[in-house]
Amino acid sequence: MPTNKSVSKAPITQFVNCRILRDHKLQREDLWVREGRILDPEKLFFDEEGYADQRVDCEGLIIAPGFIDVQINGGYGIDFSQATSNVRGGVALVAKKILEHGVTSFLPTLVTSPPNIYHKVGTTSTPVLSTCPFQICKPHPPGLALQAGCHLEGPFISLEKKGAHPEQYLRSFQSGGMLDLIETYGTLDNVAMVTLAPELPNSEKVVRELAQRGITVSLGHSVANLSQAEEAVQNGASFITHLFNAMLPFHHRDPGIVGLLTSDQVPQDRTVFYGMIADGIHTNSAALRIAHRAHPTGLVLVTDAITAMGLPPGRHTLGQQVIEIQGLHAYVAGTKTLSGSIATMDMCVRHFKQASGCSVEQALEAASLHPAQLLGITRCKGTLDYGADADLVLLDDAINVRATYIAGQEVWRK
Repeated sequence: MPTNKSVSKAPITQFVNCRILRDHKLQREDLWVREGRILDPEKLFFDEEGYADQRVDCEGLIIAPGFIDVQINGGYGIDFSQATSNVRGGVALVAKKILEHGVTSFLPTLVTSPPNIYHKVGTTSTPVLSTCPFQICKPHPPGLALQAGCHLEGPFISLEKKGAHPEQYLRSFQSGGMLDLIETYGTLDNVAMVTLAPELPNSEKVVRELAQRGITVSLGHSVANLSQAEEAVQNGASFITHLFNAMLPFHHRDPGIVGLLTSDQVPQDRTVFYGMIADGIHTNSAALRIAHRAHPTGLVLVTDAITAMGLPPGRHTLGQQVIEIQGLHAYVAGTKTLSGSIATMDMCVRHFKQASGCSVEQALEAASLHPAQLLGITRCKGTLDYGADADLVLLDDAINVRATYIAGQEVWRK
């Protein structure tokens, strides 16, 4: 290592010839990284008299924060809702493969399942999140995207809007709330998000308790009207699961959950975020544009990807259901009920930009900054601010992923 007066002996990497996404715009400046975190070059130069030990020529590419997928059911033959003999191995496989699509953090998502599935999968997944969201700032497993806790989608959802969720395992809050959750899930130690229907009796207590524990509450698979949705937000809910899908359609007299995007009953210090599956199938481009123009800072791109992502057409599983892939569509076998997607996150970013007409910066932030804000982890994820983790994705102008870095180390390159 060359002589370097920096206070740390750790090597410093300088990314040059790049455009970095910072403060909502692409800026032509270098990015400096040491010990897995982004450095303030001014402090490095003037306080430490340090300089780079190695340089990475980005050849004019964009550097954005690594993508964060808060709703992914599996992929590459792995179904997170199946209690296999090697749950950790399955999660690790997906965590490796999604790097090529720019994803550096994700929430493995479990659809409605019997309690024994939650108990086995939940207790065998490596705990990352408990009550402190900043535990996520600990180092990643080497060469893998970070499992940032689980997203439990169901079983406390509406029968009428169950979608692909198996009816026989749906539950209500019969015991008054949290007891039902513990009986069903077994533990909340590794849970980052729960999707539920706010119109279910006793849901108010559950929303408040989950929010107090630092768990993100999402509204989805629901027939809630607007006032019920607003009450849930006032109690602590902050997300909408796959907007427009599995909820009452927008109506001018009662817009339902969709109305949260422009509601004046949302507390002023709160933001309601909403997930969009921008795969060109789940949501018409006009509907996507309506949502984005109504509430651009709340849009969070999700894949809702299932086992078949990265696999050829055919029959696969989603929890307890058999899913059939026809072209780019994923259906519950024998029906025309959509059941997740086979889209990758970079595909969703590209389609969102094309369909909405938004800027490159807005498209990239919908997959990085916004999900980090939703989860309350912007201190270390979702930005290129000084001190943040150096989880990076390098992209060309067409938003094709060219390389992915975790903690400043290259983990995938095209």
